[in-house]
Amino acid sequence: MSPLSRRQFLLTAGTSVAAATLLAACSSPTPAPSTSTATPTPTPVGPPVWTDLSAQVQGALLLPADADYATAKLTENPRYDDAQPLAILQASSAADVAAGLAFAAKYALPLAMRAGGHNYEGWSAGGAAGSGVPASFVISTATLTDIALSADQSTVQVGAGASLAQVYNAVGSAGRAIAGGSCATVGVTGLTLGGGVGVLVRAFGLACDQLTGVQIVTADGTVHETSAQTDADLFWACQGGGGGTLGIVTGLTFTTRAAPDVTTWYVEWPWSAAADVVAAWQTWAPSADNDLWSTLKLLGGESHQGDPSVSVSGTWIGGGSLDDQLAPLLNGVSASPTANQSFSHTYLEAMMTEAGCQNTPIEQCTTGPGGALTREPSSGTSNIGYTTLDSAGIADLIAQVDAAQSVSGMTEGGISMDALGGVVATVDPSATAFVHRTALMTVQYTATFAVGADPTPFDAYVRTFRSTMTNHWQNWAYVNYCDATVPDAPTAYFGANLPRLTQLKQQYDPSGRFTQPQSY
Repeated sequence: MSPLSRRQFLLTAGTSVAAATLLAACSSPTPAPSTSTATPTPTPVGPPVWTDLSAQVQGALLLPADADYATAKLTENPRYDDAQPLAILQASSAADVAAGLAFAAKYALPLAMRAGGHNYEGWSAGGAAGSGVPASFVISTATLTDIALSADQSTVQVGAGASLAQVYNAVGSAGRAIAGGSCATVGVTGLTLGGGVGVLVRAFGLACDQLTGVQIVTADGTVHETSAQTDADLFWACQGGGGGTLGIVTGLTFTTRAAPDVTTWYVEWPWSAAADVVAAWQTWAPSADNDLWSTLKLLGGESHQGDPSVSVSGTWIGGGSLDDQLAPLLNGVSASPTANQSFSHTYLEAMMTEAGCQNTPIEQCTTGPGGALTREPSSGTSNIGYTTLDSAGIADLIAQVDAAQSVSGMTEGGISMDALGGVVATVDPSATAFVHRTALMTVQYTATFAVGADPTPFDAYVRTFRSTMTNHWQNWAYVNYCDATVPDAPTAYFGANLPRLTQLKQQYDPSGRFTQPQSY
């Protein structure tokens, strides 16, 4: 299997739409309770005078009659292409965002915030059918893509609209590295605000752990330059508290480190060995060497003729033998692998291969005009796994993957389990808003299907899978893989950190301008 095809396997079942949600995204939980001291939303002064806003901003303001509107309204998931936002502001600066917020408040316009365009539920689309969001005014930071390394290259400033591929290209070309997800088009902002699990997470930490500063515009139009020393509460909330709830992020600063060489690897077994693989992986992966990361995937659907597939793939940046690191996993499975391959890369090569952009010019590493990548409809949801599965839990998991073989029209569906542990677990759960520090893994249930297909059966598949496994992993969930049907979603996403986030919501957004489905 070539490096590219191995990477494509790593991303199958919709991982490419996960990692990061938009600023509006999953982290925008349920409205404040009626006992809140929130200031009432102002009464609109009349129909919005869009020409007034256009005169105040430097970025483009697109209305439904404008030629570029039809393209600009699209997100990364084609299932939400029917959205008809009221207007789209392509902000060119924090000042544009502030002007957009003031205009929305004046006319009491529903808001949708967008950066990367990967929100699972379509909440950044601005009013897609079935999203639970009315036709909205979209404030987009997608055009804020400037990336600049500091003189000593120890930090990098990133515009809120930059994609992971753009960030990896910029820092990797300078011989530096940050850790993030594996999807080229996921926005670095949404990924980071929800925590940021990625392919080097056990060695580098979450994306939010690498943050040193965040520029964020709050509901009153104030531009905050936050850090651990300045507006520290807001900065804390940006480290895993989700996006689009306390403000609109316009820029981030990350610490970088010297780029390591990366070995990517892939092991596959016959489907008959699936139970053994799950049992062996779940006890090995979260406690492996910190320099080793892995993902376990069990996938079915129409792209899998005959049986589903079971595989483990990952990265290694340590100095020793990869074979020695994989031995406990391989020895824990009685069946011999049907594939066992590894590939040596520079950091930049590895990250662009994971992103599906190996040998692709960076300007073409996009699904937009002139891009080489393709959008694909998907459904998804999640769990956070704090415990290993017993034999009954493993049997339930395998049965749900087997069920994918009988879902008509599903290209691929199943489960991906990404190992945590490592340096992620060395941070106290209250030190950042990302609470799931002691979990063993993040779990993603996904389904992909054809453009134009009714998503109902595929939503049902992933949600049934989640419901089944919640009996074993409880209700915990990952905010970057949001799902409108998760019970008590704010608690599932934020756990013991929810009260502090709720207090900050009341402080920075008392009128509920950023209240969306699942807002805290």
